[in-house]
Amino acid sequence: MITQDYAKHLIMGVIENIDLPELGLFNIAARIDTGAQTSALHVDHISTNKPNGEVSFEFHPDVHNVERVIKCQAKLQDTRWVRSSNGERERRYVIRTQACMGPKSWEIELTLTDRSTMSHLMLLGREAMQIGVLVDPENTFLLSK
Repeated sequence: MITQDYAKHLIMGVIENIDLPELGLFNIAARIDTGAQTSALHVDHISTNKPNGEVSFEFHPDVHNVERVIKCQAKLQDTRWVRSSNGERERRYVIRTQACMGPKSWEIELTLTDRSTMSHLMLLGREAMQIGVLVDPENTFLLSK
């Protein structure tokens, strides 16, 4: 018997718009992936500043206009090995940042990587969904309507 109160959960489709305001990134179409443990953001030109513990990177919000660049900086939380969807292990930088989707705002961990071969610039994994999320696999942009 299911006793969970699902009315308290955030119901999202398999693609949703997400804001990362601390990074200055808004309205990113993210792929919601319950099969992925970690979340990932497509970035270019990653560099670290070891003395102040920060990582800098560039985000291209429009895949059709690579000239448009948003430069971001965040505190480096960790570097870790992640197995990508193609089965290869990759060492990635990890940051923590605020995420806003629909009526909710919470902190998530993001790995920084090259997702240029993927259809979405961001992937939201299971760890970021522990705020109480239900995914409707038949719909997209449920929180953006």
